[in-house]
Amino acid sequence: MKAIIVGGGIGGLTTALMLRARGIACELFEQSEAIRELGVGINTLPHAIRELAGLGLLDALDAVAIRTAELYYLNRHGQEVWREARGIEAGHDVPQFSIHRGRLQSVIHRAVEQRLGAEVIHTGCRLGAFSQDEGGVTAYFFDRHGAHVKTARGDILVGADGIHSRVRETLFPDEGPPCWNGLMLWRGACDWPVFLTGKSMIVAGGLNAKVVVYPIAEGSSPASRLTNWAVLVKIGDGNAAPPRREDWSRPGNCDEVMPHVGRFSVPHVDVRSLISATPEIYEYPTCDRDPLPTWSSGRVTLLGDAAHPMYPVGSNGASQAILDARALADALARSEHPRQALVAYEQKRLPMTAEIVRSNRRGGPEGVIDAVEQLAPDGFDNIENVLSYTQREAIVRGYASKAGFAATGPALAAVR
Repeated sequence: MKAIIVGGGIGGLTTALMLRARGIACELFEQSEAIRELGVGINTLPHAIRELAGLGLLDALDAVAIRTAELYYLNRHGQEVWREARGIEAGHDVPQFSIHRGRLQSVIHRAVEQRLGAEVIHTGCRLGAFSQDEGGVTAYFFDRHGAHVKTARGDILVGADGIHSRVRETLFPDEGPPCWNGLMLWRGACDWPVFLTGKSMIVAGGLNAKVVVYPIAEGSSPASRLTNWAVLVKIGDGNAAPPRREDWSRPGNCDEVMPHVGRFSVPHVDVRSLISATPEIYEYPTCDRDPLPTWSSGRVTLLGDAAHPMYPVGSNGASQAILDARALADALARSEHPRQALVAYEQKRLPMTAEIVRSNRRGGPEGVIDAVEQLAPDGFDNIENVLSYTQREAIVRGYASKAGFAATGPALAAVR
């Protein structure tokens, strides 16, 4: 059996490793001229890290990431709404990693080249079209000038080509553009003094306006960390097309984001100075797509953001792509026919990810901040008088169960 993978991001590269571990051949095609370290910081949750650890990547990730130990949810005034242990400290057998998205991708990319050979990765190859018959799938790839460069033949084709997936567009030609909720995300990373434990993540503010800060790598000295920040603000009503194409590497402007920063108070970090010191800022309109009724057609299927692009709350985008890769590889290894495998894969993954997409539209676990801010917009004297511990726990823990990363070990309970 052989798979054609379209897309050299985290989902596509992880799929290649998962297939290799099960003795299934593949070729991977990426439209960019090179697989580069794009983006800034992301969090990768324990259920996804467990899969990467199973592929022997834990030490490599530890070398370039921070093991997240605790998470703070604050209202926009800086008052604590919820605090909990994360990763190992929460009872998981593997960490949660705060990591530069590009470095995560690079770790997986190097493993693919080492284990499968660099020749299985083809860059500068844009999918133009594909066709399938009883014997397999044929895909046609072109360069950025429109010249045909490759034809590939395989038993299945996996569209791991992101929110603007060419594979998805071919399967669902009438779907239209992504859905924009009116939120613009600015983000960056800068060497910055350690705050709290040096392994802490802070989310301050609700869905319509929030700031997120967490370290993603060691800094230039023991007293500093490469610190990721993100500011998310509603600038539109969500009924129009996004103002800019969704792109991890689109430059942003400090003058645009700074007026919004005054809306937040973060007691542990000087966010304004952190942003001002950041050499490169990126912007990203937060978009998703409505869940699909099916991902597969014959020998063709979708994976990661091509299948279920979601709003960036709950630290789930990359994690779910990794889980997709594991599920798809298992289904192919167990099934007698590729079509049967794709049905099994879809039945396992589509319902769960569709629910996460819908939950993220409501704020995901960070919805606990929205709930508190709605009841106490000017702050509070005692959080228990606004929303009880049990009510707050239900919001946060309910999301963890839906997304599949609820701790099963002797977790350190969330701090009351």
